[in-house]
Amino acid sequence: MFQKATAAEVLARDFLSVRCMLLELAGSLDRIARAEGTVADDPRLTKIVQALQILADHQPSKTQRIQMLFSVPYRENWAEEFGLTIGRR
Repeated sequence: MFQKATAAEVLARDFLSVRCMLLELAGSLDRIARAEGTVADDPRLTKIVQALQILADHQPSKTQRIQMLFSVPYRENWAEEFGLTIGRR
């Protein structure tokens, strides 16, 4: 039977990968900060900051909350907006 991994086992397994992703993110943010101009009012940067706040909180479902943060809300008539016909031929 399959045994669920402990938190310590998951941390040991994923630590280097998570560390790498955090360093990559930090590097991207540093490059943005050093670049000419400003993006302080850019909604994409705002979403990144909100995602970092989600990562830092102690609430569950971080993956789902971040996915929803970057998602476009569902619209019933999305196919029409893109000029698509959906249905059987």
